[in-house]
Amino acid sequence: MAIVNINKNDLANVDFAKKSLRSHFSSLSSDLNRPVYYHIHTYGCQLNESDSEKMIGTLEEVGLQEGTEEQADVIVFNTCAIRENAEDRLFGNLGVFKARKRENKNLLIIVCGCMMKLQENVDRIKKSFPYVDIVFDPQQIHNLPLFMFDKIGRKKQLIDITEEDYIVEDNLLPVKRARKFRALVPIMYGCNNFCTYCIVPYTRGRERSRDFNQIIDELKELASNGYKEVMLLGQNVNSYGKGEGYDKSFADLLRAAAEIEGFSRVRFMTSHPRDLSDEVIDIMATYKNMETHLHLPVQSGSDNILKAMNRHYTRDQYLRTALKFRERLPEGSISTDIIVGFPGETEQDFLDTLDIVNQVKYDSAFTFQYSKRPGTKAAVCPNQVPQDVVTERFGRLLELQNDYVFKSNQAKVGKTEEVLIEGESSTAKDILTGRTRSNHLVNFTIPEDFTINGKLVSPSNSDSGVCADSFEGKLCNVKITHSRPFSIDGVMESIIDG
Repeated sequence: MAIVNINKNDLANVDFAKKSLRSHFSSLSSDLNRPVYYHIHTYGCQLNESDSEKMIGTLEEVGLQEGTEEQADVIVFNTCAIRENAEDRLFGNLGVFKARKRENKNLLIIVCGCMMKLQENVDRIKKSFPYVDIVFDPQQIHNLPLFMFDKIGRKKQLIDITEEDYIVEDNLLPVKRARKFRALVPIMYGCNNFCTYCIVPYTRGRERSRDFNQIIDELKELASNGYKEVMLLGQNVNSYGKGEGYDKSFADLLRAAAEIEGFSRVRFMTSHPRDLSDEVIDIMATYKNMETHLHLPVQSGSDNILKAMNRHYTRDQYLRTALKFRERLPEGSISTDIIVGFPGETEQDFLDTLDIVNQVKYDSAFTFQYSKRPGTKAAVCPNQVPQDVVTERFGRLLELQNDYVFKSNQAKVGKTEEVLIEGESSTAKDILTGRTRSNHLVNFTIPEDFTINGKLVSPSNSDSGVCADSFEGKLCNVKITHSRPFSIDGVMESIIDG
């Protein structure tokens, strides 16, 4: 499987396609006497969100406007293959578009993302959803204009699944970011670990790192454009630079990102316990703009299961790393991923998982009941755990872990925390929401007499001329007053910037 670097010259045909699409959609808009709309459904992880931001940038560059699903003339399903329910949701949603396709002859239906690297999903679309127009894989986001240009005016379904792994520098692609203060920045793609339950190496391909200087240039531009938070993304960010021709490590990149003036928060996802270095932990403890939250998936606390999962570490090695983090960043937080009911899991194996939860005391966790993923080694293991056993164990895990989440939130009460404001709460207009450096979710109010430069700024003060959204992306100090099972409450004490 080849790894192909894409440069500006390689994108010449894409640029031609964009010009042709702009002309096409301009004419269509005139015929319809309205804008031509697009809508994107995004499933899965932050890398999928980043891919969707690039596709949105492309669609708007060729003249489309964002609309609702009902308005859409171009609809994109950016899929995820990690969980079975993501597939069920996709195919369930696709079914309703058969009638829509008959009603709107201009409707263009596009399915892309990780699911499309699995042949059985492509075959199912061919057989059951012939009205889907374009199918392609996540390695070919940059080719979206070519696919759209090739499809327009043709009745035959266009399917293009590559065997190559591409690296396209983000600065060569248009991006429309979902948040005005937060930027998602992929630093590498793919995975070489081949955990026996995971389909990612087969859908995202082999590990390939972006150019160090290109990433730094992108980060500097983001900072100069006012972005306060950046999240460095990869299936395993700690593997950054581990390949022929690279002389920079993830620690080098993380330190360089933290030293860029303008960022209030530097984050990263996700770490593999085998590759997380003490140097990275030290950087997190040193720089004040580093998020003090570490997502460190354990998956299981049993050495037997970890070996069967092909995780490449033992429980003792994992605990050393986790407890090292706790020692260096006592006010920080650790989140994790845990799978219950992996094939062959005994009651003792499960008790080992509960034991590691008790030792690390995770501040939050993403917990899953094992589900078969076709194409993985674990899917064909003969010793599958009965579902009733999995469900019972899962309940015990949730009860224990939720207790630690609540205790983590309780420990914040009475403290003043630095919070990056994300905007208005979805539950009340006079409440703002944001996250601490340790990634704790905070809902907080602004005192009625709160002023900036002599001007009242409480969201409930309609005469102030300042709405809650004007706080988005700013840092503030919040006094924590109350804990809830999955969040904390507080009152703003002061604005740190702006």
